[in-house]
Amino acid sequence: MSGVRLHISGPVATLTLDNPAKLNCFTVEMLGQLASHLEVIEARPEVRAVIITGEGEKAFCSGADINAWGGLSPAEFARNWVRGGHRIFDRLARLSKPTIAALNGHAFGGGLELAAACDIRIITARATIALPEAGVGIVPGWSGSQRLARLIPEGILKEMALLGRRIPADRLLSCGFVAEVADDVRATAQEIAEKAATLSPRATEITKAMIHAGQGEDSAALIEALGSAAISASADRNEGVTAFQEKRKPEFPGT
Repeated sequence: MSGVRLHISGPVATLTLDNPAKLNCFTVEMLGQLASHLEVIEARPEVRAVIITGEGEKAFCSGADINAWGGLSPAEFARNWVRGGHRIFDRLARLSKPTIAALNGHAFGGGLELAAACDIRIITARATIALPEAGVGIVPGWSGSQRLARLIPEGILKEMALLGRRIPADRLLSCGFVAEVADDVRATAQEIAEKAATLSPRATEITKAMIHAGQGEDSAALIEALGSAAISASADRNEGVTAFQEKRKPEFPGT
């Protein structure tokens, strides 16, 4: 049975796409499991870094299972499959903890979009990436034309999206989409995650939010979150809460 496994060991959480018979392509159930696991990870302060990888050695993720969406009506396809998947990938991108995609094999379509939603990407030399949607009469739906456009040069993105070309690991390294080409991507990702786990979790969370705000990644929500975090540390906030609980007029110190 296909699924997404969550394993937490110390400060590192690992999410594994487990559908090797279909090159780890996404099913409806897998999307739901990914969403649930992300909420668990976010709620666990002891988790300080996250790795996402695929089962087996052939593919990280070959995209979305065509059997999962092929029979949907246009409204269902747009509203549920595309927008639902987009929300889940956005949730991954905005996770407060550093995320590392260990590309153990090919990443196509939704699999590439999943990798793009992570902070750091490590790839094996034998892997390629692609956006094959036009070959089946659809377009990228889980941020392939948006988030990827901020991460990959326009010419390379158009090679994939308009010509159906696969891009090899060495080109991805040279253009900066991946941080490293490694023989053992999972071990390399583990080393990176363990290093990230030694750093200040609040500093990395806020730094990640600042970088995303500069890129326009949910900037409105991030601005309010940063502002709320700043005000929550103030004496004014403490006085306001205390005065409300004591049913009296607050006397704000302005600090």
